[in-house]
Amino acid sequence: MTPPTIIPQETPPAFLGVARSATGRLWRDRLDARGAAQALAIVQRYQLPEMLARVLAGRGVDLDAVEDFLDPTIRKLMPDPFTVTQMEAAAKRISDAATRGEKVAIFGDYDVDGATSSALLAWHLRHCGLDPLIHIPDRIFEGYGPNVEAVRALAAKGAKLLVTVDCGTTSIEALAEAKRLAMSVVVIDHHQCGEELPIVDALVNPNRPDDLSGLGHLAAVGLVFVTLVAVNRELRGRGFWKAERPEPDLLGMLHHVALGTVADVASLTGLNRAFVAKGLLALRRRDHVGHTALMDVSRLNGPPEAWHLGFMLGPRINAGGRIGRADLGVRLLLEGDVTEAARIAAELDRLNTERRVIEQAAEAQAEAEALASLGLEDKGAVIVTAAEGWHPGVVGLVAARLKEKFARPAFAIALEPGGIGTGSGRSISGVDLGKAVRQAVSDGLLIKGGGHAMAAGITLRKEQLAAFRAYIEHALADDVAQSRNVRELMIDGAVSARAVTPELVATLNRAGPFGAGNPEPVVALPSHQLVYADEVGQAHLRLRFKAGDGAIVNGIAFRSVGQPLGNALKENRGQVLHVAGSLTVDRWQGAERVQLRVIDVAVPDAGPAMIR
Repeated sequence: MTPPTIIPQETPPAFLGVARSATGRLWRDRLDARGAAQALAIVQRYQLPEMLARVLAGRGVDLDAVEDFLDPTIRKLMPDPFTVTQMEAAAKRISDAATRGEKVAIFGDYDVDGATSSALLAWHLRHCGLDPLIHIPDRIFEGYGPNVEAVRALAAKGAKLLVTVDCGTTSIEALAEAKRLAMSVVVIDHHQCGEELPIVDALVNPNRPDDLSGLGHLAAVGLVFVTLVAVNRELRGRGFWKAERPEPDLLGMLHHVALGTVADVASLTGLNRAFVAKGLLALRRRDHVGHTALMDVSRLNGPPEAWHLGFMLGPRINAGGRIGRADLGVRLLLEGDVTEAARIAAELDRLNTERRVIEQAAEAQAEAEALASLGLEDKGAVIVTAAEGWHPGVVGLVAARLKEKFARPAFAIALEPGGIGTGSGRSISGVDLGKAVRQAVSDGLLIKGGGHAMAAGITLRKEQLAAFRAYIEHALADDVAQSRNVRELMIDGAVSARAVTPELVATLNRAGPFGAGNPEPVVALPSHQLVYADEVGQAHLRLRFKAGDGAIVNGIAFRSVGQPLGNALKENRGQVLHVAGSLTVDRWQGAERVQLRVIDVAVPDAGPAMIR
């Protein structure tokens, strides 16, 4: 018998024959032969539409798991909280604070995950009859995580228990100070750990080396939710809940969990999918004052979807931490007065507009620097840009834009007059940025730094900038080359304009919510004529495509002007193109119409397009 390892493997054909698209990608069918068979089996057993079955099969959903995937429930997916290392100790110490009526201090991060984590924990403690202190650090003056001065201030206000959320794992010195001040400390965090862990009463972090819970994909707010499930159980056992003080309904606070999970780009798999699916239902009820005010000021039309949380609601909460008051987001999420919530939401909206202006100016400067460093030959594995005058609150957004534009890891660093630079990095698939940054700290190139595979934060001295640039280029060159060499766009299926209906979008959305770990379905429209293309908004292109039978589909290509995609669309007005994108329902002035968010196009080869 021929050993299976030497049987030649057939390379699957390019989808619609597209070997190189306008953005330089090879189009592939997300389903290989085995996946196609799985999709057929799903259709036959569950009588589902073929396109939905293809989407499910393309995300590795087992035949027996289809019904649970389509309706993810927290009850089925919630593990025993005590499988998380030191969770039992954390639940007992928080419960002790509730039964003793102690003063508790919450120290949160300044991003959306930190704000929602802090709000969820504070809401619960208030139900327990406590009035917790909440401290969200100033991004510029305090930086990330607990600091000694803030810890001393909280102790001076009488805090006996300090709970850090979405931070604390690497805060060795600050948490040691808390212990010296006789404070108990519970850390609830999900960031990667260094070799040294803080000495605290409980460190709840599913990404610590000795944790076997398998919950490392949870955002901090999801981990806080699991912790509070454990606290409720502990207090129930102590007889704490009574008729006059009923057990708080955690499921009623899934708005917070959904927003923090999506905004932190946590993988929408397992328990996270259930959190977001049920949290979106909670948001649609509009029964939470803060979230409703946020949706209204964001001009969100129709029922909220996962992408609204990441691109509309999240940035406004973040704006407070980036360029305004860091605690505005938490205050909004805890506010019970409709008028005051509307005022805070309006201020966050104003700050978000201001943030966009600041970001665009820095982005233009960073992009020019990146182009100069890459040169005409487009050489370099990593982009490292730095300048004086950039606002430290927008460098992460600038790094993300650079990563998207140049398809390689990117850093943006704001240099302060004293010679200290504060920066953020964003990575591409297959390149672990956090690991490289931690090594740079060990090597003395950075004052401090940390993060995870896809994002990292750094602080360095200006004179070390060149050395850090050389180090990160060398450290990541091989991984970046390998990642950039495989530039594929995975297509879930092909449709024509006439099939693009609200019913099709609703069918595909049954496989949602979509986001990191559960990618939005990408459909291809074979051989559709581009009959209209015009600029709109901030560098977007509004589009219309016509099928051979005359059916029309509207499209939008976001931030495409001046990019390869936008250039290809402008150059091919009136021409027939293969088009790839995701479907959404556009709601405007009470009317609904389907819109294709175009992410790629290709000029068809001569001859009829084949749907593979």
